[in-house]
Amino acid sequence: MFVIKLIRSGLLLIPMLALALPGINLDTALAQDAAKPARNFVAPIEKNKPQQVKHELILEAKLTEKGKSIEKGMLWRVFSARENSDGKLNIIGSGQGGTTAFLLPAGSYMVHASFGRAGATKRVTLARGGGLQTFVLNAGGLKLNAYAGKRKISNPKLKFAIYAQSEGDNGKPNAIARNVSADKIVRLNAGTYHVVSEYGDINASVRADLRVTAGKLTEVTLQHRAARITLKLVSETGGEAIADTAWSIVSDQGAVVKESNKTFPTMILASGDYTALARNGGEVFTRDFTVKEGGDGDVEVVAK
Repeated sequence: MFVIKLIRSGLLLIPMLALALPGINLDTALAQDAAKPARNFVAPIEKNKPQQVKHELILEAKLTEKGKSIEKGMLWRVFSARENSDGKLNIIGSGQGGTTAFLLPAGSYMVHASFGRAGATKRVTLARGGGLQTFVLNAGGLKLNAYAGKRKISNPKLKFAIYAQSEGDNGKPNAIARNVSADKIVRLNAGTYHVVSEYGDINASVRADLRVTAGKLTEVTLQHRAARITLKLVSETGGEAIADTAWSIVSDQGAVVKESNKTFPTMILASGDYTALARNGGEVFTRDFTVKEGGDGDVEVVAK
């Protein structure tokens, strides 16, 4: 069963698709970018200390209470339960993969389980004879992409940043993930996140608040009002680009939004009205032009 929602961000309608389809191993789907062979490390016993009987501590994780055990993509860290002289917890062991086992002396430990950017920490007590500890991460996945006009953006200059709703210690938004590529699955704890999509490095950006649901993969498509423009200074319409040209792009409010020394630069601009200034041979040539959503193309400035 799947559910489609529409959420409004500014003037944009953004489709949200929360997937929980029969026959799909969601845990495996969310772990597709983190598949690594299981590898465990346990700190050796210090010299001059008596050998202790070790017991098996088995750790498993689930996305939800009733979900299946995560098969791969987990990172486990086991710490001592007491702080050392520096006020920190000593790491005792670490492991990667899915369900993982450690051989440790009976006692209390702090265990951190991370699945991508989703995680949980709790104190566990290992009794004689060993035991199983299950972590319910209450996590899901988020996959982002974007369109410009009717065309899906495949340009590598499309990037996403994911922020927590709460601010960090510096009073600024707390970044969870930066430079996320389109169609990449990001594993997150369930909750609401603020997403910023930047298309290029000038002024094309979209923002939205999105909710991640535990045990589900949420796919979100953002709509960019922008286009990719290539500038050319020519002696006549349709002519070859004149070399050694410097460019300035000015918004309709008079602000310089981009400068370039390339002969025919390509840039991504938000929809709107602009003026192109081409400097060549001590002269300046101008042309007003309009960028329309999804309207990729060339802008020629005739040297007259």
